[in-house]
Amino acid sequence: MSGLRSFVARRLLLGVAQIVAVVLLVFALTEALPGDAAVALAGDQPDPARIEAIRTAMELDRPAWERLVDWAAGLLHGDLGTSLTSGRPVTWYLADGFGPTLLLAALTVVLLVPAGLGLGVLAARYEGRLADRLISSVTLAVYAVPEFALGVLLVTVFALRLGWLPPTAVGHGADLLAHPGVLVLPVLVLLARPVCSLVRLVRAGMIDALASPYVAHALRYGVSGARVRYLHALPHALAPAVQQLARTIDWLLCGVVVVETLFVIPGLGTVLLGAVGERDVPVVQGLAVVFGVVTVVLNLGADVLAHRLAPRAGVAA
Repeated sequence: MSGLRSFVARRLLLGVAQIVAVVLLVFALTEALPGDAAVALAGDQPDPARIEAIRTAMELDRPAWERLVDWAAGLLHGDLGTSLTSGRPVTWYLADGFGPTLLLAALTVVLLVPAGLGLGVLAARYEGRLADRLISSVTLAVYAVPEFALGVLLVTVFALRLGWLPPTAVGHGADLLAHPGVLVLPVLVLLARPVCSLVRLVRAGMIDALASPYVAHALRYGVSGARVRYLHALPHALAPAVQQLARTIDWLLCGVVVVETLFVIPGLGTVLLGAVGERDVPVVQGLAVVFGVVTVVLNLGADVLAHRLAPRAGVAA
């Protein structure tokens, strides 16, 4: 327990340092954007007075370090800023897009975990045989297909040619659960590559664990094969799988811009893309910080859980 507490304390300190780095990096990158944000927001025929008013509203006439301090202080109190284009708080944009993104992520994870673990264990159990070769070949082939290309292929076949499913979420609003057919193709695209990665990780971990001395020792003492596989070998294989799952959830919550854009899902990726197009710097900054914090927290939790599952194996920094 003392070793686990020490590990958690180190990870918490590292997580705090990473969050501070995320805040500094997001501010620096938005400051380094080319062009004048005030001119871009003023329109095609900018009026000098309007440009000056926008520059004052954005506080661009103040030194950068002062704006950074004020922005960071606001973040500590949960204030992500105010949109320049609509005047609404950034938290409103976050709340508006979080529901569809969370729904897609939850459905994907619910399907990913049993599929990835089940196929990985099956491939490891029949290593070198037909089932293993078939699972390995299919997962490798599917992983090689970019998500955009896979999405276009699925839309072409199942929406445009066969007419079984709607091609996009246009006309269905933000309540996607009321129209479950809209979710099928996006979830399939989001599921394709993560399940391939998880299957291969679980397979490799299971094969490594089943070849270890303690498994052979347990079999010599008459422990059943199923008990050895699921109570001894599988926990060893779960340590890297948990970290991969955390990275997948992070990607599902923060990085599905392509899928949301392709299927016109009104999620966080679409909100971020619109803010970038409008040069709405506070919205971009606020969402980027939230994405960074989510990444740090998920990886922190995954590291602790992986260390708990396989403490002797350690966790990569």
